[in-house]
Amino acid sequence: MLQALRRELNGPQVLAFANPKGGVHKTTATVLAAATIGSVRGSGVVAWDDNELRGTLGLRAGSARHARTIRHLIADLARVEAVADFELGHVLDDYLRHASDGSYNVLAGEENPRFAQRLDPYTVRRVLELLRRTHQVICIDTGNNVESPNWQTVLQTADQLIVTSVPREDAAFTADWMLDLLDEAGMGELVANGVTLLSCPTPNPTPLLDDLAAHFASRTRSVVVVPYDPALESGSNIEYHMLQPATRRAWLRAAAVIMDPTVR
Repeated sequence: MLQALRRELNGPQVLAFANPKGGVHKTTATVLAAATIGSVRGSGVVAWDDNELRGTLGLRAGSARHARTIRHLIADLARVEAVADFELGHVLDDYLRHASDGSYNVLAGEENPRFAQRLDPYTVRRVLELLRRTHQVICIDTGNNVESPNWQTVLQTADQLIVTSVPREDAAFTADWMLDLLDEAGMGELVANGVTLLSCPTPNPTPLLDDLAAHFASRTRSVVVVPYDPALESGSNIEYHMLQPATRRAWLRAAAVIMDPTVR
């Protein structure tokens, strides 16, 4: 698993964590995938909160050394884009927050819902191209509106789809509906190569877990179950080092499966 995460990539990878339903651990999965990959690779990983309606990733991950968000980066986008590659990392750093252990960076979302209008496809692609210049792995916490041009642009641009769900019928139904939608939009290859993450929100897995794992194994290339961990229950800051060893190992496998199709 460590080898899979350390391997040389064929260019920057965009990982889209998606499920239009709220409360399905999209943010948790985005943060823990970024933390796991970053802790193994050492650097070059960023988590972007691209939820247009008050996403919480910026609050749950990264140090609050400043209050800048995607809004501030877009306001200065033309100036930042013009910076030469050798100094871009230093300039972009002014708009990013950092994990407490330095394993990954965070591009926080904007709390004002009106800002979503500025995340048009052209702007989203420009931001992604900027992040590609400085990072090898870009983990994106997507929003809940599949009709949003922003959401659609991220999915069209993604190298890897990660479907997040909890073992509940409503969460799984919404994920299934999203996969149908992507199939109909001509993104069948993205779906077939997707990875499903089933997160356990309680210590006792429900009988539905096995049924959902079997179902999504027929729709995506792999399914990974990640266990409940009391360190995640509060909904506050996500600290990777506070997770139980079994949880960290499960996320190590999940990250390896996401990054390398040969890992099972």
